[in-house]
Amino acid sequence: MSQEVPYLQIEHVHKSFGAFKALDDVSLTIQRGEFVCFLGPSGCGKTTLLRIIAGLETQSQGRLVQAGRDISLLPPAQRDYGIVFQSYALFPNLSIAANVAYGLVNRGQPASQIGAKVQELLTLVGLPGSGAKYPAQMSGGQQQRVALARALATSPGLLLLDEPLSALDAIVRVHLRNEIRALQRELGVTTIMVTHDQEEALSIADRIVVMNHGVIEQVGTPLQVYREPASPFVANFVGKVNRLNAVAEGDRWYRCGDMRLRCPESGGADFRPGSPVTLYLRPEDRVVERLDDATPDRCMGTVRHIEFLGGVCMAEMAVDRLPGQTLQLQFSLNQMDELAVRKGHTVPFALKADRLRVFAAAAA
Repeated sequence: MSQEVPYLQIEHVHKSFGAFKALDDVSLTIQRGEFVCFLGPSGCGKTTLLRIIAGLETQSQGRLVQAGRDISLLPPAQRDYGIVFQSYALFPNLSIAANVAYGLVNRGQPASQIGAKVQELLTLVGLPGSGAKYPAQMSGGQQQRVALARALATSPGLLLLDEPLSALDAIVRVHLRNEIRALQRELGVTTIMVTHDQEEALSIADRIVVMNHGVIEQVGTPLQVYREPASPFVANFVGKVNRLNAVAEGDRWYRCGDMRLRCPESGGADFRPGSPVTLYLRPEDRVVERLDDATPDRCMGTVRHIEFLGGVCMAEMAVDRLPGQTLQLQFSLNQMDELAVRKGHTVPFALKADRLRVFAAAAA
């Protein structure tokens, strides 16, 4: 994947709807062949940004360059992309084959070539032999596959996916997202997907663009965004996290309850002594095996509540060294049995202080 010349450049894009500022100075570069997810809560600006890339909305300020061509003011028909919407947007009165062929027909391609291309695409998305059916005869997952085939029919350089899986049930959603990722890798098409589902973004993206209130909070790989959140919003929005009130003591040491914890250099700024801060720690960032009295940052936690999540459980712990604060700790089902993690039981553990992230308390 070339890092030299970005395939898509978004430069200082602003968008306002009256007094409401939907996008505020958004800049981003996307490389050819990347799978990028715009992730954020409803109203954060992610769909507006996608629609501006597609030409379905016009930015108030800023510039967009795709494959070296300034597309800032081009109408949608003159831009090089295919798009899949949440609502499928299939023509109910047209057959599946005619839906897939729609863009090819508009481009005036010969019927024989169109027929062959349609069959190739339907096979590619796992629907061979379905061309004679109509959308109403197909499930939601099948209709979304048809919408994907239609978006790919003109061999676009850019594929835009606007929450394409959110209307599907959980099992179909997981299956189809894996299929989309495999297909994207096979075709090598640059892809942008809008989603509010963090699990979806973490599982399929090369990079995630986390957005909030019209700005980009962080851009990074799924591991970077999860392990090294750049702001309290990202730490809270992506995955589960514990927030602990603490006071800076200098040299990256923090007083938290009866504990002194040292945050690594990668964990954020070094705050002045006396500054109130919030420490962020993921539920899995703990040690529960091979503990002894010499283990650093060792605690005892009494289980107050257990949340069953399938292969893992979240245990809410009242911690002896953190009066007035609780921790959510993650355990596998085997660990639940082996360590007797049950409501009312006391469990020893140690915090992984090298995984701490620290932010100013006022920003939390």
